[in-house]
Amino acid sequence: MKNKRLTYTVKEAQKKLENYCVYQDRCHQEVENKLNEMRMIPEAKELILLHLMEHKFLNEERFSKSFARGKFRIKKWGKQRIIRELKFRDISAYNIKKGLKEIDHDVYLETLKEIAIKKRDSITEKNPFKKSQKITNFLLYRGFENDLVYKVVQEIMDLK
Repeated sequence: MKNKRLTYTVKEAQKKLENYCVYQDRCHQEVENKLNEMRMIPEAKELILLHLMEHKFLNEERFSKSFARGKFRIKKWGKQRIIRELKFRDISAYNIKKGLKEIDHDVYLETLKEIAIKKRDSITEKNPFKKSQKITNFLLYRGFENDLVYKVVQEIMDLK
Protein backbone atom coordinates (compact mmCIF):
# COMPACT_ATOMS: atom_id res chain seq x y z
CA MET A 1 0.00 0.00 0.00
CA LYS A 2 1.34 3.41 -0.97
CA ASN A 3 1.93 5.67 2.01
CA LYS A 4 0.39 9.13 1.45
CA ARG A 5 2.05 11.97 3.30
CA LEU A 6 -0.24 14.09 5.40
CA THR A 7 1.85 17.24 5.58
CA TYR A 8 4.23 19.13 3.31
CA THR A 9 6.40 22.14 3.88
CA VAL A 10 5.87 25.06 1.51
CA LYS A 11 9.17 24.28 -0.23
CA GLU A 12 8.29 20.58 -0.64
CA ALA A 13 4.83 21.39 -1.97
CA GLN A 14 6.30 24.03 -4.30
CA LYS A 15 8.80 21.55 -5.73
CA LYS A 16 6.12 18.88 -6.13
CA LEU A 17 3.83 21.31 -7.97
CA GLU A 18 6.66 22.57 -10.17
CA ASN A 19 7.14 18.99 -11.35
CA TYR A 20 3.37 18.60 -11.75
CA CYS A 21 3.25 21.69 -14.01
CA VAL A 22 6.39 20.77 -15.99
CA TYR A 23 5.00 17.35 -16.88
CA GLN A 24 1.99 18.92 -18.64
CA ASP A 25 0.46 22.39 -18.94
CA ARG A 26 -2.02 22.89 -16.10
CA CYS A 27 -4.77 25.38 -15.35
CA HIS A 28 -5.16 27.18 -12.03
CA GLN A 29 -8.07 24.94 -11.05
CA GLU A 30 -6.00 21.75 -11.41
CA VAL A 31 -3.18 23.22 -9.32
CA GLU A 32 -5.60 24.43 -6.65
CA ASN A 33 -7.19 20.97 -6.51
CA LYS A 34 -3.74 19.46 -6.05
CA LEU A 35 -3.00 21.94 -3.25
CA ASN A 36 -6.28 20.99 -1.58
CA GLU A 37 -5.36 17.30 -1.83
CA MET A 38 -2.07 18.16 -0.13
CA ARG A 39 -4.07 19.92 2.63
CA MET A 40 -2.17 23.17 2.30
CA ILE A 41 -3.34 26.22 4.27
CA PRO A 42 -4.67 29.23 2.29
CA GLU A 43 -1.55 31.36 2.90
CA ALA A 44 0.71 28.59 1.61
CA LYS A 45 -1.54 28.05 -1.42
CA GLU A 46 -1.28 31.71 -2.29
CA LEU A 47 2.52 31.71 -1.97
CA ILE A 48 2.87 28.60 -4.10
CA LEU A 49 0.49 29.83 -6.81
CA LEU A 50 2.31 33.15 -6.95
CA HIS A 51 5.68 31.38 -7.24
CA LEU A 52 4.38 29.11 -10.04
CA MET A 53 3.05 32.08 -12.02
CA GLU A 54 6.15 34.23 -11.52
CA HIS A 55 8.43 31.42 -12.68
CA LYS A 56 6.17 30.61 -15.66
CA PHE A 57 5.21 27.13 -14.45
CA LEU A 58 1.56 28.17 -14.54
CA ASN A 59 0.22 30.12 -17.51
CA GLU A 60 -3.48 30.06 -18.45
CA GLU A 61 -2.92 31.33 -22.00
CA ARG A 62 -0.32 28.64 -22.70
CA PHE A 63 -2.64 26.05 -21.14
CA SER A 64 -5.62 27.04 -23.27
CA LYS A 65 -3.53 27.00 -26.45
CA SER A 66 -2.06 23.55 -25.81
CA PHE A 67 -5.44 22.22 -24.62
CA ALA A 68 -7.20 23.40 -27.79
CA ARG A 69 -4.42 22.10 -30.06
CA GLY A 70 -4.27 18.74 -28.33
CA LYS A 71 -7.98 18.05 -28.08
CA PHE A 72 -8.49 18.98 -31.71
CA ARG A 73 -5.49 17.10 -33.12
CA ILE A 74 -5.67 14.00 -30.95
CA LYS A 75 -9.32 13.60 -29.94
CA LYS A 76 -10.76 15.43 -32.97
CA TRP A 77 -13.02 17.63 -30.83
CA GLY A 78 -14.89 20.55 -32.35
CA LYS A 79 -14.57 24.15 -31.14
CA GLN A 80 -17.84 24.07 -29.17
CA ARG A 81 -16.69 21.11 -27.07
CA ILE A 82 -13.27 22.69 -26.50
CA ILE A 83 -14.93 25.95 -25.39
CA ARG A 84 -17.22 24.03 -23.01
CA GLU A 85 -14.30 22.16 -21.46
CA LEU A 86 -12.20 25.31 -21.06
CA LYS A 87 -15.13 27.15 -19.43
CA PHE A 88 -15.54 24.19 -17.09
CA ARG A 89 -11.92 24.79 -16.04
CA ASP A 90 -12.63 28.51 -15.36
CA ILE A 91 -10.52 29.77 -18.25
CA SER A 92 -11.24 33.39 -19.23
CA ALA A 93 -13.01 34.24 -22.51
CA TYR A 94 -9.83 36.03 -23.68
CA ASN A 95 -7.71 32.90 -23.18
CA ILE A 96 -10.35 30.67 -24.77
CA LYS A 97 -10.29 32.90 -27.86
CA LYS A 98 -6.46 32.74 -27.91
CA GLY A 99 -6.59 28.96 -27.62
CA LEU A 100 -9.04 28.56 -30.51
CA LYS A 101 -6.76 30.63 -32.77
CA GLU A 102 -4.36 27.66 -32.62
CA ILE A 103 -6.76 25.66 -34.80
CA ASP A 104 -6.34 26.35 -38.51
CA HIS A 105 -9.76 26.85 -40.14
CA ASP A 106 -8.98 24.85 -43.30
CA VAL A 107 -7.60 21.92 -41.31
CA TYR A 108 -10.67 22.15 -39.05
CA LEU A 109 -13.06 21.85 -42.00
CA GLU A 110 -11.03 19.05 -43.55
CA THR A 111 -11.02 17.13 -40.26
CA LEU A 112 -14.78 17.60 -39.89
CA LYS A 113 -15.32 16.19 -43.37
CA GLU A 114 -12.99 13.22 -42.76
CA ILE A 115 -14.76 12.33 -39.50
CA ALA A 116 -18.17 12.63 -41.20
CA ILE A 117 -17.16 10.38 -44.10
CA LYS A 118 -15.64 7.82 -41.73
CA LYS A 119 -18.84 7.81 -39.65
CA ARG A 120 -21.01 7.59 -42.77
CA ASP A 121 -19.09 4.52 -43.95
CA SER A 122 -19.35 2.82 -40.55
CA ILE A 123 -23.15 3.19 -40.22
CA THR A 124 -25.14 0.23 -41.57
CA GLU A 125 -28.48 2.09 -41.56
CA LYS A 126 -30.16 1.93 -44.99
CA ASN A 127 -32.62 4.80 -44.52
CA PRO A 128 -30.72 7.92 -45.74
CA PHE A 129 -32.64 10.25 -43.40
CA LYS A 130 -31.82 8.16 -40.30
CA LYS A 131 -28.24 7.76 -41.47
CA SER A 132 -27.72 11.52 -41.88
CA GLN A 133 -29.39 12.06 -38.49
CA LYS A 134 -26.91 9.67 -36.84
CA ILE A 135 -23.95 11.39 -38.49
CA THR A 136 -25.29 14.82 -37.47
CA ASN A 137 -25.81 13.78 -33.84
CA PHE A 138 -22.32 12.26 -33.73
CA LEU A 139 -20.68 15.43 -35.07
CA LEU A 140 -22.70 17.72 -32.80
CA TYR A 141 -21.70 15.59 -29.80
CA ARG A 142 -18.09 15.99 -30.88
CA GLY A 143 -18.57 19.75 -30.58
CA PHE A 144 -18.68 20.94 -34.16
CA GLU A 145 -20.83 23.95 -35.01
CA ASN A 146 -24.41 23.35 -36.23
CA ASP A 147 -24.10 25.20 -39.55
CA LEU A 148 -20.85 23.42 -40.49
CA VAL A 149 -22.24 20.03 -39.50
CA TYR A 150 -25.42 20.43 -41.55
CA LYS A 151 -23.46 21.64 -44.56
CA VAL A 152 -20.95 18.77 -44.41
CA VAL A 153 -23.60 16.09 -43.80
CA GLN A 154 -25.61 17.40 -46.77
CA GLU A 155 -22.46 17.34 -48.91
CA ILE A 156 -21.35 13.80 -48.00
CA MET A 157 -24.87 12.32 -48.26
CA ASP A 158 -25.16 13.71 -51.81
CA LEU A 159 -21.82 12.08 -52.76
CA LYS A 160 -23.01 8.55 -52.09
